[in-house]
Amino acid sequence: MRNNIVFVLFILGAFADALPRFEFDIESGAALSGYNDIRIPNTGGTLISFSEELETDPAWFIRGRLTYYFNKRNSISILIAPLTLHATGSVDREVIFEDESFAPNVLLNGVFRFNSYRLSYQYRWFMRDNMHLGLGVTAKIRDAAISIVDSADSTHRSEKTNIGFVPLIRFSFEWRFVEPLALVLDGDALAAPQGRAEDISIALLSDISDRLSLKSGYRVLEGGADVDEVYSFTWVNYFFIGASLRF
Repeated sequence: MRNNIVFVLFILGAFADALPRFEFDIESGAALSGYNDIRIPNTGGTLISFSEELETDPAWFIRGRLTYYFNKRNSISILIAPLTLHATGSVDREVIFEDESFAPNVLLNGVFRFNSYRLSYQYRWFMRDNMHLGLGVTAKIRDAAISIVDSADSTHRSEKTNIGFVPLIRFSFEWRFVEPLALVLDGDALAAPQGRAEDISIALLSDISDRLSLKSGYRVLEGGADVDEVYSFTWVNYFFIGASLRF
């Protein structure tokens, strides 16, 4: 009887090691605009900077990722990362945006929305006790919109929306240089002749327990497109704190 119990416990222990593990990661903080240069349409539109000619306010953001670990090396994750920036100001020339004309020196309100939804697969191909490196692929759905509104006449407005699919390369690097601290580099990125996209963070992570870690760091979101319909390139700086819960 005792041998049977030991055998059952051994099987359950082996099975438990093979069970998948979930991790929920959340970040929040401030998003500050770097450059934000826009011309819509690319031919015939007016090149305007939402960050230099208009004034873009810092924005509060929150983003979350749920990861499912098949085992120690293979994982799949879902990321939800909304972002909206608001800009206000005037320029000393006529602005043609999405075939709508705005007179010089009119106070303009601009909105830059860039919501990102991503499904990623990653394989940890290099693993040591205190270090790992993962590579994978990401399927990204981009839900973007840029609008300009005449602040004196809210009916005088123009907006360009875009929903599209973007493939990216996923990567992560974690170095546990001293317990309980780790340096984590994480991101998605890819470049092509038509444009590029990078979403990369570096963070200091501290394990509070086996299930909970806290972190703080910096993230850069950069990229855009130069095609017939639109010229738009943006740099956003994120300063964040976050937590990871494993269950």
